[in-house]
Amino acid sequence: MRRAWLIFAGLGGLCSVAAGAIAAHTENGGAELLRTGALYGMLHAAALLALAAMPASAAPVLAAGYGFAVGIVLFSGSLFAVALTGLHWLVWVTPFGGVAFMLGWAALILAGWRRR
Repeated sequence: MRRAWLIFAGLGGLCSVAAGAIAAHTENGGAELLRTGALYGMLHAAALLALAAMPASAAPVLAAGYGFAVGIVLFSGSLFAVALTGLHWLVWVTPFGGVAFMLGWAALILAGWRRR
């Protein structure tokens, strides 16, 4: 799974930098959505990098990685899409990404709790 986490971390980081750059040059209401999506995407891309560096492939570590990867796609991706397309109905996807992020962090807590 290290390879997958590295790929998702790279994609999350790339999209976050692009969204941040677009937000810096945008004056419409979408700029704040782009900034928020970029912030969360970049933070979770960094978390995926940390998971990729972990030696264990225990179930909680894998669950954390999936949570972060899915969260980047659903949370950050939906905010990017709303800001860039104006399709406001896509905000209904955003909370599912937030839940995925939280489940990822909860799984990471479990991985730390179980670690000896």
